[in-house]
Amino acid sequence: MRAIPLCLLSGLLALPVHASEVQDLLGRLAEAERQQSFQGTFIYERNGSFSSHAVWHKVEDGGQVRERLLQLDGPAQEVLKVDGQTQCVSGALVDQVSESQTWPARHLDADQLSNWYDIRVVGQSRIADRSAVVLVLAPKDQHRYGFELHLDRETGLPLKSLLLNERGQLLERFQFTQLDVMTPEAEALQPSSRCRPVRIRPVDNLAEGSWRSDWLPPGFTLNMAQLRHEPSSDASVAYLMYGDGLARFSVFLEPLNGRVVEDARSQLGPTVAVSRRMSTEAGDVMVTVVGEIPLGTAERIALSMRAGASETGAPEQASQ
Repeated sequence: MRAIPLCLLSGLLALPVHASEVQDLLGRLAEAERQQSFQGTFIYERNGSFSSHAVWHKVEDGGQVRERLLQLDGPAQEVLKVDGQTQCVSGALVDQVSESQTWPARHLDADQLSNWYDIRVVGQSRIADRSAVVLVLAPKDQHRYGFELHLDRETGLPLKSLLLNERGQLLERFQFTQLDVMTPEAEALQPSSRCRPVRIRPVDNLAEGSWRSDWLPPGFTLNMAQLRHEPSSDASVAYLMYGDGLARFSVFLEPLNGRVVEDARSQLGPTVAVSRRMSTEAGDVMVTVVGEIPLGTAERIALSMRAGASETGAPEQASQ
């Protein structure tokens, strides 16, 4: 797909739309995944590499959401989730998914997001033989990526989503090729024998003030702070998750206990990982920032991490 700069989308193609209409679209998006059963197939693209997947998504009595994903090409990979909580995985995902990871449908607040994104309806499209409304969220600074969402007119489900960098280049694509808004059969939601239960990692709440960031991108706040214990050792890793209401990134702080580990930085599609060694009074710690944010932003966050609470009790925010 040829990259289309977000400035052109938002400046030339934007349709008149009221804030209430944007909030209605975002509200339907959040509600759809919690209330709408469906099944279908979709493609996923990252770094020019494509994979195809089947999905079965069932909202059960009482509101519980059960979802099974199956990769249809390449290595056999499968994931089963209940209410966003991973129950079992197969293939290369076994060592990458933890019990504490959860990806619930988020309530998206148009008023909040409008501080950090220029939100516009830019037209309509047709995806998987279904009519869609195209919504663009263009970032107002260099610390987050832009989103282009094609939302199903009937259900509000995301039929297609694009993640774009500041130059309008595609970082990640999700797109349905076939979608049925019907309740999947129970058999389709049963995992195969290859799907291995996820290892449970004990988690405690992280003591308030244990870690802080002296700098955060504008709009990002701390959403979660945990201390994760490794079952195979006595090591504990501090885990912090930050978000702006749409984008998120995580910070891991792991005591090195005398180990020699080099600083590192990498990027795969939209996901970056930056690791740096930090000295504290209790010993050296490896700080790792992981998320779908620009590499330079992740590096600045990693450099800003400190042990203990700040004097003011609040992190410094970036200038716009």
